[in-house]
Amino acid sequence: MSEKDGLRTYRGKRHFDRTSEPSGDPGTADDGARSPSDEPVFVVQIHDASTMHFDFRLEVDGVLKSWSVPKGPSTDPHDKRLAIPTEDHPMSYRDFEGVIPQGEYGGGTVIVWDQGTYSPTSHDKRHRPVPFAQALEKGHVTFELHGRKLRGQYALTRFHGREEQNGGSAKKPTWLLVRTADGTGSTSGSGTTDPRRARSARSGRTLRQVAEAPDAPTWEPNDGDQT
Repeated sequence: MSEKDGLRTYRGKRHFDRTSEPSGDPGTADDGARSPSDEPVFVVQIHDASTMHFDFRLEVDGVLKSWSVPKGPSTDPHDKRLAIPTEDHPMSYRDFEGVIPQGEYGGGTVIVWDQGTYSPTSHDKRHRPVPFAQALEKGHVTFELHGRKLRGQYALTRFHGREEQNGGSAKKPTWLLVRTADGTGSTSGSGTTDPRRARSARSGRTLRQVAEAPDAPTWEPNDGDQT
């Protein structure tokens, strides 16, 4: 799938004359293009929308593969975090922080809670490296995060509900995000931060401070506007 096709859903859900989210259009200032020699990036954003959640995003083939993680990534290997796949996002979204106006898709405040790079570590049964996109397609990837707050080995594993396994209605597959034990054998961690007290890795601001900033965008629909 081309990058253009991969971002079609993302662009189709947003009105870029109303939201300050990046369009990711090729050749524009916010296309987020990077050197292919750079290590792939990840970002975790806290999104105070209709429901509070964390968005976990990994760079794969020129886009940010994305999952909504209701309880957020945990540093404790005992925690198994539900991760629900969402549409691919453009690379430039890794720096997005601000307020998505009410009336727009995902209306609410967003902060960049953590960001950094990651190292793919997926291997096959013979311990041979497997390309990350291929491992993701098969439903299981391992990787090492090099973030400001999240560091160490993690795994994402896809699983299907009982109805799907029995040939019932096809629901969107869900994933589990887990912090795996590191090489020292450590199996403990501090869990997940309180999202309302968390501070941005970019600006140091909380969700409330971003929402109350003088430049926070707002939009009120007119009678003739369609959302």
